[in-house]
Amino acid sequence: ALPISVRWKINMLSRLVRQILQATVYDVAIETPLEAAPRISEKLNNNIRFKREDLQPVFSFKLRGAYNRISQLPQDQLERGVITASAGNHAQGVALSGQKLGIRAIIVMPKTTPDIKVQAVKRLGGEVVLHGDSFDVANKYAIQRAQDEGMTFIPPYDDELVMAGQGTIANEILRQWRDVEYVFVAVGGGGLIAGVAAYLGDVAPHVKVIPVEYDESACLKAAFEANERVILPQVGLFADGTAVAQIGEKPFEVLQLQKSDQSGPIVERDVVLVNTDEICAAIKDTFDENRSIVEPSGAMALAGIKKYVEQHQLQNKNMVSIVCGANMNFDRLRYIAERTELGEHKEAIFAVTIPEEKGAFLNFCRALQGRNITEFNYRASDATAAQVFVGISLKSGEKERHDIYELLKTQYDVDDLSDDEVAKLHIRYLVGGHADIENERLFRVEFPERPGALLTFLERLGPTHNITLFHYRNHGAAEGRVLVGLEASDAKQNPDGLIETLEKITYPYQEITNNLGYQRFLK
Repeated sequence: ALPISVRWKINMLSRLVRQILQATVYDVAIETPLEAAPRISEKLNNNIRFKREDLQPVFSFKLRGAYNRISQLPQDQLERGVITASAGNHAQGVALSGQKLGIRAIIVMPKTTPDIKVQAVKRLGGEVVLHGDSFDVANKYAIQRAQDEGMTFIPPYDDELVMAGQGTIANEILRQWRDVEYVFVAVGGGGLIAGVAAYLGDVAPHVKVIPVEYDESACLKAAFEANERVILPQVGLFADGTAVAQIGEKPFEVLQLQKSDQSGPIVERDVVLVNTDEICAAIKDTFDENRSIVEPSGAMALAGIKKYVEQHQLQNKNMVSIVCGANMNFDRLRYIAERTELGEHKEAIFAVTIPEEKGAFLNFCRALQGRNITEFNYRASDATAAQVFVGISLKSGEKERHDIYELLKTQYDVDDLSDDEVAKLHIRYLVGGHADIENERLFRVEFPERPGALLTFLERLGPTHNITLFHYRNHGAAEGRVLVGLEASDAKQNPDGLIETLEKITYPYQEITNNLGYQRFLK
């Protein structure tokens, strides 16, 4: 007889597959097309298809899991209504499910939620309650209210029926393309990849399921490495649809299982991490392919394919990118377009020290051997030298970037800033000279994107610490990223006083006083 632990794992997979086959999602969701992507396929020398979950009625796969969970509630629970906490796609899925079933659906959202998302939920019949400044606070309130009022709390991912609803995507993929070999899935809380991996691991164990995470919210990778769920100390919010600090308990149980034939884990342990620039490039790739604009999380699977193919040198493989959502503020496109050039390796940025003398700029351009300069910020640093922040157009990607760096290094003091997030987000807009402030310290701070956030920061900061530098630029996200320089006037008497003050403000922050761009251009 098999050990109890093995039998339990096999039963869990079998139960999930059965729940996927019995799911009720098609009362409200559609079977989305699996579209060929000939341009990106030719570019990558592999056969790529897009699973178009962005075409769902709420422009996201989340509707599947929400409706499957809610529709299978007993009648008495349906009559008492449902409640959830979400500022994203799950909120719209629950709202539309409630409308379809004719029941009350309360959506608790943080007060920081952009109005466009609030209105989207209201249009679908959801009853919106704004509570707290973060998702965690809103979530605890929703759970407590569910207990107090006898309503049913609908988790966004940590639930078997939710996972089963998402797993119907895998069932469709197999029916639509029998020859599929790889399925790439964006990971947040894990509900989508758990449902997809459970079905494929049991029914088609030859198919590899590849998890893709944003490198600033890689909770699954951290859990795999620790062999247990961990809570990330900080989560990046650019890919807000997958910005989760801890993988769900039930999804992680599923993702640790072996395939039914014991040939290996149901999901690859080698998580593909993608950064902001790579996601932006994938958004553009998707637009070039089918003229659709997807949200950052919706482009993560394609970004993962591009990176995985390059890392493993794959050719002529059949790969699916699950395009999981397209709910994005239009204002974010400006920022995404700016970052796409770097994500496609079409631009490199460098910090270069050149002589402060006549003809220095001309000589620098000559040193580039005819390459196109996309940006040039110049500031004299003293009587003999100047600091230059320069963008250079690339034709052949990473190799050319390296070649330019080596070329410049033979004549100048140069640093490559192409991978420096602070340089790309802030420094390039601030190049203007050195302040020479003895006790200045530099921080990145995340503000909730709402009126009054700056005033709150300044009031909590108080008069003790002088602001020496401040840069903020709206890019249409739920959070604003600010670069702030602060003079620690009491540095000798109380070196930790500035940190104590920032801790009390409660906005996420990171000290970056040693950042290379800051040291070269602003300090």
